[in-house]
Amino acid sequence: MFSATRLRSFISLLIITPIGFASKFYAGPGAWWFNNYAGGIFYEIFWCFVVILFLPYASAFWVACSILGITCFLEFLQLWNPSFLESVRSTFIGSTLIGTTFIWWDFPHYVIGCFAGWLMIKSGIKNKDKKKTGNG
Repeated sequence: MFSATRLRSFISLLIITPIGFASKFYAGPGAWWFNNYAGGIFYEIFWCFVVILFLPYASAFWVACSILGITCFLEFLQLWNPSFLESVRSTFIGSTLIGTTFIWWDFPHYVIGCFAGWLMIKSGIKNKDKKKTGNG
């Protein structure tokens, strides 16, 4: 049975996942930014929700900081090009999950995404459980 936190996290994933993929195909005003950088923000939020889905009692701050650290590591990993990583990056899902090119400008978007993920977890996903139990 899903706890209320897990259920809200799951529903949030159902919303953020198509938005993240859609950002890669958006063709309206600001398409360049949406296609190249907005996805990074949604990517961070997505992973924050995934962690809360499996670890519903984890600290929102710990989750956001951990996701930021892992994502920054993955960004630097893009400077390394062994054949096994290149084969993963050659697919849409692989390039979406681990990226293809190191870009410094991705880092501010990762920070924004983790901050947004932290805020959403703190104020929406977990906050309602605390009010019910009287723990915060």
